[in-house]
Amino acid sequence: MGKSLNTKQFAAALQEAVKLDAEDWKKQGVRPALAVILVKGDPASEYYANSKMKLAQKLGIEYRLIILEADVAEDRLLAEINRLNEDPDTHGIMLELPLPKHLNVAAVSDALLPVKDVDGICSANKWAVYTGEPGLYPATPESCIRILKYFGYELQGKHVVLIGRGETVGRPLMQLLLRENATLTVCHSHTQQLTRHIAQADILIAAAGKANLVTADMVHPRLVIIDAGINETETGIAGDVSPDAMDAAQAMTPVPGGVGTVTTTLLFEHLLKAVKLQKESGVHADVRL
Repeated sequence: MGKSLNTKQFAAALQEAVKLDAEDWKKQGVRPALAVILVKGDPASEYYANSKMKLAQKLGIEYRLIILEADVAEDRLLAEINRLNEDPDTHGIMLELPLPKHLNVAAVSDALLPVKDVDGICSANKWAVYTGEPGLYPATPESCIRILKYFGYELQGKHVVLIGRGETVGRPLMQLLLRENATLTVCHSHTQQLTRHIAQADILIAAAGKANLVTADMVHPRLVIIDAGINETETGIAGDVSPDAMDAAQAMTPVPGGVGTVTTTLLFEHLLKAVKLQKESGVHADVRL
């Protein structure tokens, strides 16, 4: 039976560090605050927004949930983002995705001030991921890398098969993996003979957004699996990898209790990094940061 890479202990250690960092900022007169914008219409987004609220309370971080109607005009959403960009008491902004189809995701994402964009979705932060320059990187891709390192799985020289090339996880994760000197194969919806690619992998990262895409008969006993999939099914939340694949692999992150647990914590770690970046860049220089 494979090892379950449950991240509860790792996330707890990260949370303790975030809590201490937040207390240090408070001693300097700064109360780190995260604003989350939720456009109604996606039940999963509402769930995640509320889970972040609970963690913020635990960490002693101010949390402001801004709820907008599903039919909100794009101008109204952009005005709200601009207000938060200019607010010196708001240090981080997160936009819950997906957005309703009538909203231009790229335009809305790029309205975020890069040094407040805690989930790294604006073009400036995506470019920072690509170049390796300082910035706020997307939390889920970073979570995948950090989990592998925490459990002692080396990336350098290893063959990583990544399933998924989406803007949120797959594409930025490609860059982070290459920077770790992994040998990378990217699979997607047009890939043929997926099982053959998986058979050659040391590490499999699934980020396709399709429940139970990878089944137990597709994996092998040496394989380490990071399941970054979060899918709503009739029976609840499911990953991209079937749970019984854990028995056929060396190790695997569960869903829930794996990547998502660390990702949520990293958003608050990014918030505190954002405070530092704002201070260094002179954002809101006219007030005490």
